[in-house]
Amino acid sequence: MRAWMRLALAVRHGSSAARFLGGWSSHRIVRGTPSNLPRRPPGVHFSAIGPCARRAVSSQTPIADPDRPDLFYHLVSFPHPVDSSSSATAYALSFLPTPPPSSSSATVIGWLPAITEGTFRDIEAGLHDFVENSNFRSLMQEAVRQGLREGVDEIWTNGALQLQHGWMHIHDSRSIPPLGRIGDPDDIIGSVLVEDSKILPDTYQAMPSYRLCTSDGPIQLTEGLARKLRTVLEDVASRETS
Repeated sequence: MRAWMRLALAVRHGSSAARFLGGWSSHRIVRGTPSNLPRRPPGVHFSAIGPCARRAVSSQTPIADPDRPDLFYHLVSFPHPVDSSSSATAYALSFLPTPPPSSSSATVIGWLPAITEGTFRDIEAGLHDFVENSNFRSLMQEAVRQGLREGVDEIWTNGALQLQHGWMHIHDSRSIPPLGRIGDPDDIIGSVLVEDSKILPDTYQAMPSYRLCTSDGPIQLTEGLARKLRTVLEDVASRETS
């Protein structure tokens, strides 16, 4: 399984790992030992991801994204290894600061294979390496449906007032389309019918082409829907733990 070097560089330099998710699709990283980095002491094994991430590896402390305070990276056992006998690790992306109840928890957005020391070969890391969690996708869609029913997000409530009649697309905030334009299918979370300026939540339809992570980064909901999703995820985490 290939290592993910862009997250390493992001953490080392204090940059946003979420931002690098987009950059991975067009970068090729060469694995080696840069002259400005300390060499690994003999007999000591750690992930070459900088001091901050090394502490996270040993203490299981989550890595918070500096540009996305709502996004956290937890080091876990990779739930879908290519080799079932391997003990590969991964970063579980989550909106919760607490570690997931399990590496395959429905609260995990997806997984990034973590880097390991000792391989000196060319490694190509790309956006296609991100592994989506289908269980999270289902939870997210249900949270959006519930949020629209409860009217928790004034952005979409106001959008219905402006539209008055017709189908309203629920766009991901990572890439907002120009006014009056329909966004990329990858960024349309779902659609809901509006009549007389009111949302009809029972008509909500998830967009099959929506992607949890694109070149613009991981999923980013509007404020009201994001709060609703976190509430749902916290409830699921509690039930998975018990």
